[in-house]
Amino acid sequence: MQFTYPELLWALFLLLIPLLVHLFQLRRFKRTPFTNVKLLKKVVSESRRSRNLKKWLLLATRCLLVAAVVLAFAQPFYGGKEAFLQREDVIYLDNSFSMQARNDDGSLLENAVQELQKEIPESQVFSLFTNDRVYEQVHMRDIRNDLLALPSSNGQLTLEGAFLKGASLFRSDSSAIKNLILISDFQASMGGKEADPRAGFRSHLVQLRAPGLVNASVDSAFISSETPTSLELTARLSSNAPMDALPVSLYNADTLIAKTAAIWGADRQASVLFTLPAGQSVIGRIEISDAQLAYDNQLYFTLEPRDTVHVLSVGSPGESFLDRIFTNPEFYFQSVVLENLNYSSIPRQNLIVLNELEAIPAALRNALDSYREDGGNLVVIPAPDAELASYNELLGSFSAGNMGAKVPSAQSITGISFSNPLYAQVFTDKVTNFQYPEVAGYYRLAPSGPNILSLQSGEPFLAGGDGTYIFASPLSGTNSSFRNSPLIVPTFYNMGIQSLRLPQLYYQTGKRAQVDIPVALGSDRILKVRQGDYEFIPMQRSFARKTTLTFLENPDRDGPFVVTQDQKPVQRLSFNYARDESDLRFMKIDSINASSKSSDLARLFETLENEGSITALWKWFVILALLCMLAELLIQKLLK
Repeated sequence: MQFTYPELLWALFLLLIPLLVHLFQLRRFKRTPFTNVKLLKKVVSESRRSRNLKKWLLLATRCLLVAAVVLAFAQPFYGGKEAFLQREDVIYLDNSFSMQARNDDGSLLENAVQELQKEIPESQVFSLFTNDRVYEQVHMRDIRNDLLALPSSNGQLTLEGAFLKGASLFRSDSSAIKNLILISDFQASMGGKEADPRAGFRSHLVQLRAPGLVNASVDSAFISSETPTSLELTARLSSNAPMDALPVSLYNADTLIAKTAAIWGADRQASVLFTLPAGQSVIGRIEISDAQLAYDNQLYFTLEPRDTVHVLSVGSPGESFLDRIFTNPEFYFQSVVLENLNYSSIPRQNLIVLNELEAIPAALRNALDSYREDGGNLVVIPAPDAELASYNELLGSFSAGNMGAKVPSAQSITGISFSNPLYAQVFTDKVTNFQYPEVAGYYRLAPSGPNILSLQSGEPFLAGGDGTYIFASPLSGTNSSFRNSPLIVPTFYNMGIQSLRLPQLYYQTGKRAQVDIPVALGSDRILKVRQGDYEFIPMQRSFARKTTLTFLENPDRDGPFVVTQDQKPVQRLSFNYARDESDLRFMKIDSINASSKSSDLARLFETLENEGSITALWKWFVILALLCMLAELLIQKLLK
């Protein structure tokens, strides 16, 4: 037993008062003569014994009364060892999109917020963090309104990230009991089996689940075919459970332009097809109606008339394979021999191909230096008898590597960098039975960029990056069969497309993306990106014929956006959230090392409260004092 005010126990010395009163009474008995006392002897004897009993009972009750009063004022209590230690709580509240899943009485996130407000006392100081917000050392009244209006977050902390973030919010007081409470549905995307090896705090996992969760999502959209007058837009949908036919709507801004039904296959996938006129601007939205997760019920896209990519080939006449790749209307292709080259046209090009020039004159090298500084893309195809010094002067001027001596050895082109941006969307799987092209001879390259295509010996056949590509061999028919290979079309086509990164149908929020806007900015001019009242300035780099925008952290929301210059729209873009959380697979938290695991948030807080609770005893001592007073009155009345 412990006391809130132990110093008051000195008052127990007051017990001496009733002892002194009862032990040192000054009262004396007088003898009174009587004629015949024989009859009274027995009565006198019994009366004296009764008075002695009454005296000792009164002494006991009065001592007990004084002791009970003193102990009541000292406020005794008892509790476990944790009751006397300070408690510090840090709470992780998962506000990711998967917490939009609904029970009968609301979403998982709404239910968790209500439980927290009900279970956390107003006087308790705690820290709380979500996927995108931190509230450190606050009371519930300080953040109540913020929690009630807490939006879903684009992004979910991993399990390890939640542990690390929570650990950083604890104070340095080593004597306090530290509780890290993780409230989430613990989706599988949060990570695998993540143990909690960190000492100094206890982790408590509360897994919230919505029973019978069935969710459908619009996963992606792409142009499946295109003609001069129309294009076909295919949207792919998925579900985590068998579903009936689901209506799918297509909007241009807020105008419904088409509607169809998604028929689900055995793999719980569905595809729907929409036909749109070519050459029109469409601020598109594909939408379904689904009662569970709301974030994946729509997919935004933008269709704009494409800007033409300007491609210039400088080389020998008669080389016509490039004009069969760079065709209208996507490309404006020109092929000139070196003697007829108009140097003033170089800055207007997006891609320049040096096609088997025997030597690169200084005037062309200087013009290409300025061209590369302004963001132009360059492809170098050497001649069979190339003047290596002039080639290396060009490559060295923008640190693209160098070209060594020619090797008269036949080699097959067997290595393909499938992850390179040139081929990232070309192959659905790594090819093992490919009919590889061959070269009769090649130059040894020492490129500064990575190998894109490699020879059988491991040496590069095509290397480079960042807008500069170098071939190790001429591509004419007598030197290489590469022109007859299926690789040649995606290789040069993607070189041309990526020389002016035209806006895609849509981009993913939180993922790095680059867009070339065909606008040349003047001094102190910038491009802004806006959606209603939400506006931000992306990273941007201005060149002679374009401005490259880089997106990473912004935007943090989905929907259509407009790129503006001086408040005037110049380009429209669409962004969508990643669909990772639509995969409704969840971790088994029993495999996670934690102090406790539960599905009931209220029960967890009750357990934590009981572990730190104390039992006050002062009321019982007040009752004892009242009983002693009553006992003294009864003794006085009943014992004569």
